[in-house]
Amino acid sequence: MKTSKPPFTITPKTLDLVAAISEKIGQMASVEHNIDLRLRKANRLKSIQSSLAIENNSLTLGQVTDIIEGKKVLGNPREIQEVKNAHLVYEKLLSFNPFSVKDFLNAHKILTAGLVKQSGIFRTGDVGVFDGKGNAVHIGARQQFVHSLISDLFAWGKADTIHPLVKSSVFHFEIETIHPFQDGNGRMGRLWQTLILSQHNELFQWLPVETLVYKNQSAYYNALEQSRKQNSEATLFVEFMLMRILETLQEYAVHNFTDKITDKITDKLSATDKAFINQIGNYLLTNGYIDNYNAGLLSGKKTETVKKQFAKLVETGLLVAQGERKTRKYFLATKSLKTEPLTNL
Repeated sequence: MKTSKPPFTITPKTLDLVAAISEKIGQMASVEHNIDLRLRKANRLKSIQSSLAIENNSLTLGQVTDIIEGKKVLGNPREIQEVKNAHLVYEKLLSFNPFSVKDFLNAHKILTAGLVKQSGIFRTGDVGVFDGKGNAVHIGARQQFVHSLISDLFAWGKADTIHPLVKSSVFHFEIETIHPFQDGNGRMGRLWQTLILSQHNELFQWLPVETLVYKNQSAYYNALEQSRKQNSEATLFVEFMLMRILETLQEYAVHNFTDKITDKITDKLSATDKAFINQIGNYLLTNGYIDNYNAGLLSGKKTETVKKQFAKLVETGLLVAQGERKTRKYFLATKSLKTEPLTNL
């Protein structure tokens, strides 16, 4: 069966980003099985709160946490219901087939239960997105074409072997552009990208990509708009989302690394020190040591700057140096960590 490919181009930037993300995932593979359950829960809550906040839900992360834990929260009943629905659909995430239209509709039914009349079904009228002045920002596909457009998209997704990182971003863009539902299109676009990513690698089930999107909300909408202006070709949006995914992985790895450093050490570190540690953290994590050359590659700093930075980290007790000049290597000092050395994970 021949399927219709959505319009997008694989650019050199796209390939570079896919390679960088894949490398980062490989570096984090040894950490994945040691992710604390509390951290997984916290990340899931961040995903829920951020995805809803993009759609103007005013509840804070603390309030979202309280709702999920069954505590009473004073707030807009609709917003509270949105949180409960989102939590339920994310809990069921891996039970959905990302290329099943039926599962797509079922997920929407859970996400919008008690919130919209047309829950779990494609819209029966035309819809648009408007700014505060009433100007049309985007008009969704005519309602009579919605079912066929979504069916074609899902058929392509099932048949095409393009990398899931790209495919998930294309799905996100197309769902947002087609706007198949009366409400909840943005949430469904982000949810379905998370689903495709999660089936590619379970790590994505716990990483709050939505948080990075929320932090870059203006750029997110701009990427959608600019892609639509280019004959609705998803290329720019795909690149935008891949950059956000890479940032998410980097940020997660940073927190996973720095959370293990003792407060006594952390208190001695400047913002520059922490930024440098964040850049070299994954390499230390996977190799057990690092040298000047690789630190320079990872940080983009000149050799003399790298040497001075390492001298500071040795002085604080975070690292231990072994060897002389070109053979010098830096290892994590066991006493600098809250638990066992990261290299033993």
